[in-house]
Amino acid sequence: MVHYSLEQNPIKSCKSRYAILHAHSKNTQAIKDMLIWKATRYLKDVALQKQCVPFCCHSGGAVRCDQAKQWGWWPKKCAEFLLQMLKNSERNAELKGLDAGPLVTEHSQVNKASKMWHQAYRAHGCINPHVGQPCHTERIIAEKEQIAPNPGEEVARKKRIS
Repeated sequence: MVHYSLEQNPIKSCKSRYAILHAHSKNTQAIKDMLIWKATRYLKDVALQKQCVPFCCHSGGAVRCDQAKQWGWWPKKCAEFLLQMLKNSERNAELKGLDAGPLVTEHSQVNKASKMWHQAYRAHGCINPHVGQPCHTERIIAEKEQIAPNPGEEVARKKRIS
């Protein structure tokens, strides 16, 4: 059985998980706490290079150009993997009977997987390491809870203002 790092409400949420995903781990934090339809639109724009994924931490090579208008890159491969993952979690939500409109990514976690060691054979008998760094990613989506304001607080605010 798969162990998730966060306890969730089994009635109002659903999970999806990928293991040994051949994508970079930093690209997944851009869609955390987004609605599902906004996240899919954002990832499609990233794949078409209309919006870039911002990098704030450990971004030694990320620069801002005139086309980007912000700091970041366009990770097309990772955006396609995340689109597949969002579609999978949305299908899981429909299977559970959740409403697809107010679904939001409640939890997103990415862990490093074990490195994949290969060899790149070079000229004159030289061999260089060719190391892949995959990741494990898990995502929990839930229905967004709408908090209705207390009517007594609104009356109190109106009295204070006037």
